Amino acid sequence: MEPTAQPRIKICCIASVDEAWTAIRAGASALGLVSAMPSGPGPIADALIAEIAARVPPGVASFLLTCATDADTIIRQQRAARVNTLQLVDAVPHDAYAVLRAELPGIAIVQVIHVTGPESVDEARAVAPQVNAILLDSGNPSLAVKELGGTGRVHDWSLSRRIVEAVEVPVWLAGGLRPDNVAEAVARVGPFGLDICSGVRTDGRLDPAKLAALVAATE
Repeated sequence: MEPTAQPRIKICCIASVDEAWTAIRAGASALGLVSAMPSGPGPIADALIAEIAARVPPGVASFLLTCATDADTIIRQQRAARVNTLQLVDAVPHDAYAVLRAELPGIAIVQVIHVTGPESVDEARAVAPQVNAILLDSGNPSLAVKELGGTGRVHDWSLSRRIVEAVEVPVWLAGGLRPDNVAEAVARVGPFGLDICSGVRTDGRLDPAKLAALVAATE
């Protein structure tokens, strides 16, 4: 897709209703709610995910981050959480997308691509027709304990830009984004949206000052 001049902002690793509203008031158009993961920060209990999702107002997307790869488990998670967007942080079988669409009409599907090398461009191209958006992150699913997000690492933005130009769906950019580098990320990648976790936190808690600085840096 064509680069986006004013990207949307998604604040991930939301841990409470209060954090959700702090992010929304600062200008976030999406919130990330992290279910159980093999590693990384941010997982919260399923009941808390459902509680927060129920308080998200219309016009703000609620993303459920799931590491599940089978359609039945993902469907059960969505129906319990009642989010409007699924963020699949690991690769799923090709036929799972059709099952998800059939069983969860109206629920957006965002596939995470971990940008580890040029092969990630081909991976994004292949999956794009099956999903509503792609999210580029800096994990490493090939490790014995998979890294599926929340690493705080920046990946190769030149590859991210190639993906933005190669696919026909919106692309979110994650991975080590902070108030001091987010403007450069927008200029170099041109993403539809930005996904931030650790870059707006202090001692693990959402930091309103860092959040305001990040939003200001994207304007």
